[in-house]
Amino acid sequence: MRVLITRPEEDAARIAKLLAERGHTPVIAPLLRVRFLDGPQIALEGVQAILATSANGVRALARRTARRDVPLFAVGPQTADEASAAGFTTVRNAQGDAAALARATRGWAAPGAGALLHAKGAEGDGALAQLLQQAGYAVRSVVLYDVAATDAALDLDAIDAALFFSPRSARIFKQRAAGLSTGTVTAVCISQATAEALAPLVFRAVRVAAAPNQAALLDCLG
Repeated sequence: MRVLITRPEEDAARIAKLLAERGHTPVIAPLLRVRFLDGPQIALEGVQAILATSANGVRALARRTARRDVPLFAVGPQTADEASAAGFTTVRNAQGDAAALARATRGWAAPGAGALLHAKGAEGDGALAQLLQQAGYAVRSVVLYDVAATDAALDLDAIDAALFFSPRSARIFKQRAAGLSTGTVTAVCISQATAEALAPLVFRAVRVAAAPNQAALLDCLG
């Protein structure tokens, strides 16, 4: 199966390797580009834990602090793996989305034990911080990266399936796919919100991962 990967280049290369191991042919067409923001070292004094809602958040944070001793709470397995690879000594995995991370954090940290630092992207909606602040936590959100659309052209000839990891990438794909035929392509989406962002494009099929993580998404390919 020829599978289109629309993720930024670094993530796309890793996914391509996983697809090849499953017997698929990866086709990389990054629709997004990550830009890590320069700035002073991140102050972690008084921070009891770091909240990471993406692997890019971990990568961006690792560029701005040498400390790896502060516990890091990750939204899901890919983010947790990135944190472990970056050398963070205590990593916990919420196995879900921002709401799951907020629930898990309430069991892992106490409101009065120090601030929580959310390493986030410019497009983040602030929902995680709001959920935790409502539960009495002090949350400090730091924007460490942004994600911009690329000018990559789409070619859907002979593409059997396309992977979509976020509503934003789905919306960009929808714009770039104007005038192209998607009727022979299976859309594989990480969430229902991502699938809905593709409307009104018509696909051969639309599949939604059983859980909002990369492993579940790839399992949709069979």
